[in-house]
Amino acid sequence: MAIPQDGPGEVLVAVRGGSEAYAAWSAAPVARDVRVIVVDSVSARSVIVEPLPP
Repeated sequence: MAIPQDGPGEVLVAVRGGSEAYAAWSAAPVARDVRVIVVDSVSARSVIVEPLPP
């Protein structure tokens, strides 16, 4: 799911050999299927992300 600027989106995070969905926020919009890096945790199921540098 795409992440709108300052709005919630969703990311899949690799966890223990599988993937789990987390609510995600980003300062800039992030398109669908773009790899991101988690830079902070807001809660147990919410994260702040940035696009992964090329």
